[in-house]
Amino acid sequence: MSQPLLKVPPQPMGDPVAEVHVSIRAIGRDAWNACFPGQVEDYDCLLAIEEAGLEGFEWRYITVTEGGRVSAAMPAFLCLYALDTTLEEGFLRRSMRKVQRYFPKFLKLRLACLGSPCTETGAIGFHPDVDGERRGVLLAEMLSFFEQVAAAEHCGLIGLKDIPEPTSAEFGALFAARGYATIGGLPTAWLDIDFKTVDEYLARLSSGTRKDMRRKIKSFEQVRVEIRTDFGEFLPEVMALYHDTRNRSEWQFEELTPAYFQGILDRMSGRSFCAFYFVEDKLMAANLIVHDERVAIDKFFCMDGEKGRPYNLYFLSWFTNLRYCLDNGLSRYQSGQAYYENKVRLGSKLTANAMYFRHRNPFLQGLLRLVSPLFSTDEADV
Repeated sequence: MSQPLLKVPPQPMGDPVAEVHVSIRAIGRDAWNACFPGQVEDYDCLLAIEEAGLEGFEWRYITVTEGGRVSAAMPAFLCLYALDTTLEEGFLRRSMRKVQRYFPKFLKLRLACLGSPCTETGAIGFHPDVDGERRGVLLAEMLSFFEQVAAAEHCGLIGLKDIPEPTSAEFGALFAARGYATIGGLPTAWLDIDFKTVDEYLARLSSGTRKDMRRKIKSFEQVRVEIRTDFGEFLPEVMALYHDTRNRSEWQFEELTPAYFQGILDRMSGRSFCAFYFVEDKLMAANLIVHDERVAIDKFFCMDGEKGRPYNLYFLSWFTNLRYCLDNGLSRYQSGQAYYENKVRLGSKLTANAMYFRHRNPFLQGLLRLVSPLFSTDEADV
């Protein structure tokens, strides 16, 4: 194990010791995964993200160790964060972009954030032997240490990204006591696979939706679906579809790379796949999925926006993924964030996520609290 980038001063025997590393390899798969039981986006997923070469991000991994055992952990990242990232298209966002042409760093702050820009939620990991009030004690230790890391890295803004509602319920008072404000993030959409067939699933939908879906899935007659565990010669085409899809999105944070897509399939072998959608011999869409024995997570669906839409490819991907879950005994399909109208219409439920932030400058923190409702995304697309 390599030496940590930074650690707290020596503590009395038995007291928790917080450390930060620049690579998850320094912690090790077993030690990391022990703190995240049941998490699909585990050590291998985070290692693929680390190795993907995402521009503008520096990776950090925070651990709290007791007696040589990692008792709490969380990924983190550093970046230059544009405050208008989550603003909807409109006069305010256009105005900010005009100002940024002349002042590129306007409304951009150096951010140290717990969580990952590429995972669905900001999971806080605890060893299974850690329970009750001890979880709050270790999280407080982690936050205190991470704030020191942020200061050492010259980051004025400190955040926690996409904290799920159950976690906020447990630790919200702790965040507030440490001066963190909160805004709504994009909810997570999920569907329990508590039906045995697609027909049984369709029967639960409204009559109008059921009729619409039966019409749409007739497009399977014109579309060939391939489930692949390697992109092979299609990777450049997938990236073209990805950029086409990304450019149509209102919210753009990280920009994924070919190494990310292939790295997920390589690092999560046996727990990931990409569904390819062809019309004749033309690749029209691709859908990256990661999973364990229980949950499938839809990481990214990309499509030729102009030529693919007549074939109802988004809906074909939905039913392809449901069938995969049924065929492989998975009990939940998590379709991710954004584009909620169709997901709710198709039976999904939503779990709220929150973003917590704190600026080390009290004046700027007060100002950010004041304007933060403008940047909330919790109502987006719902």
